[in-house]
Amino acid sequence: MIDAKRLLDQLVGSGAAGGFAGGLAGGALASMLSGKKGRKLAGSALKLGGLALVGGVAYKAWQSYQGGAGQPSSGQQTLGDIETPPADGVFLPRETDAAGTNALSLLLARAMISAAKADGQIDTQESQVILNQINGLGLPADDKAFLFEEYSRPLDIAALAGDVDSPEHAAEVYAASVLMLEPPSVPEKIYLDTLAGALRLETGLVQQIHATVESNRLS
Repeated sequence: MIDAKRLLDQLVGSGAAGGFAGGLAGGALASMLSGKKGRKLAGSALKLGGLALVGGVAYKAWQSYQGGAGQPSSGQQTLGDIETPPADGVFLPRETDAAGTNALSLLLARAMISAAKADGQIDTQESQVILNQINGLGLPADDKAFLFEEYSRPLDIAALAGDVDSPEHAAEVYAASVLMLEPPSVPEKIYLDTLAGALRLETGLVQQIHATVESNRLS
């Protein structure tokens, strides 16, 4: 059985992942899939697990957006201000809801893997190299099988968006995608725009998610 929460930690590169992923200096797995250098985030983001980090980015952006009466914040946010959102079943499942935690973690992992394929520039040979690299990582067999299946699956934004069951989870799916692609290339920007439309996210909230990630990223 897939440990989706652990897999998400490894994709995000969380310090909670342990093993090959190490700290939140950019997950080895995420860098491998996306071809991007590891992301470096600051402050409290360094200490959060993958689910808490993605949820925290979406929650912070949501609060800032709502507090600005629907307008994106024009001020610079404080570094390290991402915190774990309440485990009240809105952004994060309740602590006793193991099934909900696993389902949301899987959805966010799928979002990150989908985003990694967004530029469409990986040919069959390069894809095989990446799959061989994944196979060489110290991952459980079920986790590898999930990664192989998702990475080999054709890109389908509509299917991903169709599995989102709330506006809050939509914000988290988008936040996970931004974390994978930041900074995005031109094709990746098009992917993110299409994803935001499929998720029915308002422009101001989308801008706030980008601002939240950027303000917590070390240059």
